Amino acid sequence: MKNLDEETRVALEAAAFRRLVSHLRNRTDVQNIDMMNLTGFCRNCLSNWLKDAADERGLGISKDDSREYVYGMPYEDWKAQHQAPASADQQAAFEAGKPSH
Repeated sequence: MKNLDEETRVALEAAAFRRLVSHLRNRTDVQNIDMMNLTGFCRNCLSNWLKDAADERGLGISKDDSREYVYGMPYEDWKAQHQAPASADQQAAFEAGKPSH
């Protein structure tokens, strides 16, 4: 990767991002809270990072638009179709994993 030109590096990073988004769209069985507990980020984080990148470039992408891109459908539809209530264990792990600052 060190020997790649900037354009190629960015193209590879973009391809990896698109593949990650596609993978997450297909893995609707994986709950966001489980992702947060294991990795410290979830689909919402990814959509927020996408919006942040757009904001840095002065693009008018809304939070709903960035979420719809990541989820592949409106967020409320995804939640209704795929999101299960968090168990007490999941919620406890989430609280325990929060940064203490």
